[in-house]
Amino acid sequence: MSGICNVALLGQKFMGRAHSNAYLKVDKFFNVPIRPVMHTIAGLDLISLAPFASRWGWKNYSTSWKEVVKDPNVHLVDVSTPNYMHADQALAALSNGKHVACEKPLADTLKDARAMKSAAARASKCRTFVWYNYRRCPAVALAHQLVREGRIGRIYHVRAQYLQSWGVPETPLVWRFQKKYAGSGAHGDLNAHIIDMARFVTGQEIVEVNGAVAETFVTHREVPEPPAKPIAGRTRSAATRKKTMGKSDVDDCVLFLARLSGGGVASFEASRLAIGHQNNNMIEINGEHGALRFSFEDMNLLWYYDAREEARTAGWRRIMCTSARNHPYAGAWWPDAHVIGYEHTFVNMVADMMAVLAGEEPIVPLPTFADAYETQRVLEAALMSAKERSAIKLSEVK
Repeated sequence: MSGICNVALLGQKFMGRAHSNAYLKVDKFFNVPIRPVMHTIAGLDLISLAPFASRWGWKNYSTSWKEVVKDPNVHLVDVSTPNYMHADQALAALSNGKHVACEKPLADTLKDARAMKSAAARASKCRTFVWYNYRRCPAVALAHQLVREGRIGRIYHVRAQYLQSWGVPETPLVWRFQKKYAGSGAHGDLNAHIIDMARFVTGQEIVEVNGAVAETFVTHREVPEPPAKPIAGRTRSAATRKKTMGKSDVDDCVLFLARLSGGGVASFEASRLAIGHQNNNMIEINGEHGALRFSFEDMNLLWYYDAREEARTAGWRRIMCTSARNHPYAGAWWPDAHVIGYEHTFVNMVADMMAVLAGEEPIVPLPTFADAYETQRVLEAALMSAKERSAIKLSEVK
């Protein structure tokens, strides 16, 4: 690559914007050993594709992802499409010798995720990454480091929640509510993040799902209509359009209990109908010597409790994770307490990806296809447990 990495991004919607911004900004804030070049954006909608490419700085655009992944000038393929497309696109990119960054969850099914993991293992010269971007909140990365340092000792409890409220009955039947496109609902979208976060921060694996419940509260949603076309100089109003309902066949919420490889226990809850919560990605870890707590809705803070302090002064300590010399990634950004946001987690991840492609170490570990496959196994075990109403050992989920 000789100092540059030509990137092809597949997908131009929500994650397409987040990833584009990261590639655009990373070398402005980090001294990256390899500079990402925004080579090609691929998407299905030609009408919006050219303006997207122009706005975000992509040099080329295409409606054929299959041609893009064959381009000999492309070094890294970034898959930010709906879940059902991940496997085909990632496998094609790997077979053409490309490094691959893939959105989470790794795939819509365990079978596809397994194929992706195996293909990555065979493509020994290709590096793989999965966009579990919350690892790159400075507070989460610090929590990972503190656990490694033994600050909280033996881990007893992990409780994790990812609560949103956008999935109300009025929300239309977008692809995230359809199993054929998404694989699952809140489970694969939100539980995937907190499973990865628990594994990342604790350094432990989930060895058993002891029980689970999955529920779809809103079983039918309005099918979105394409933009109305003018008829005889007039555009049909929304009020006059006939409402068509379609089936939502994914979970709105999944809760499960689990056991960790270190002997601790864990609880996980994901919901798109937790009214009062917008994007509360939260984890608390209680250990022998202390505890840690994080919520993404206040993402610059980590709370730490040191159980070895005397009772007279013991209490939760509020850590503002913005100190350049003390907190991961903070040195690339602003002065103390000049806080960062959601988009910065993606920039931080691109910086680490470029370091790895240059043979350097990331600031904290990056999830690979093999790593993300372990999270996918837990997702599968929880759905099996909910369906069978029984405990599922991870050794049974291959």
